[in-house]
Amino acid sequence: MVIQSWEDNGNELKLYLPKEFKFAENINYLSRNSKECLFHIDNNRIYKAIPIGEETLIIEVSSIEENDLIIRFVGEKKPTSKAIRVEVAHYVKEWFDLDRDLQPFYNMAKEDLLLGPAIDSFYGLRIIGIPDLFEALCWGILGQQINLSFAYTLKRRLVEKFGRSVVHEGFTYWVFPSPKDIASLSVEELESLRMTKKKSEYLIEVAQLMVQGKLTKDLLLNVDSHKQAEKTLVKIRGIGPWTANYVLMRCLRYPCAFPIDDVGLHNAIKHRLGKEMKPTKDEIMKLAVNWTNWESYATFYLWRYLY
Repeated sequence: MVIQSWEDNGNELKLYLPKEFKFAENINYLSRNSKECLFHIDNNRIYKAIPIGEETLIIEVSSIEENDLIIRFVGEKKPTSKAIRVEVAHYVKEWFDLDRDLQPFYNMAKEDLLLGPAIDSFYGLRIIGIPDLFEALCWGILGQQINLSFAYTLKRRLVEKFGRSVVHEGFTYWVFPSPKDIASLSVEELESLRMTKKKSEYLIEVAQLMVQGKLTKDLLLNVDSHKQAEKTLVKIRGIGPWTANYVLMRCLRYPCAFPIDDVGLHNAIKHRLGKEMKPTKDEIMKLAVNWTNWESYATFYLWRYLY
């Protein structure tokens, strides 16, 4: 694996940033919900535990100069090899979508009725990703037909019940459960978290597919198109077009992923246009006519008005 545009200084990594990235905008987005359990922010620094192979490392991500991100390893465990540090650099680059050239998106958006004000308001924001496929699928399933606050509550219960943790200076850092952690559970064990029976079944079945090797991130990335990846996902019970496109957008990084049925997107468009009624699907398609291959970023920037 080749990672460019970064320096390996042992216990500290430096990632060089593209011009169209503003750490403050991404911190603002990450700070939007106090119930988040997989990272925390203190003094404009992000702290997160990430599993790399058999190791679980705690990282601190900060940006003192605007053109770089600094990754420091905190806690007792340090990376045992350069290969582990490469994996960490790759993870953070994927988390913040740093390899994406956003200039074409901004060139398009500045001429767009809806997106022009959005890029002025949130310039430098990236789609904050969910690099782990199982976590992305679980988050998509948990978020179906409930408000965002309760989705975060369910995630926290799931993580604290079935995930693992490391403690540093009295603070507990959680790691999302693996498919193996969930695949052998009973429906009743997940229902005890106040999760519906159907969602409990969906999570267990997805975990089992991943444990069996029938569903992997590589499989979804190596198909012919994002449409084929979407078709593969929607064949799975509990995953419809909205969940599939959410995963395509946040985990698989297809810029043309478009969760067009998303209620938040509808509310953001309604709000920005000053309408009394939410837009129809046909109206959204007309508004999105110039968004081709940037539908995911257009959606994310419009969501930002709400969250």
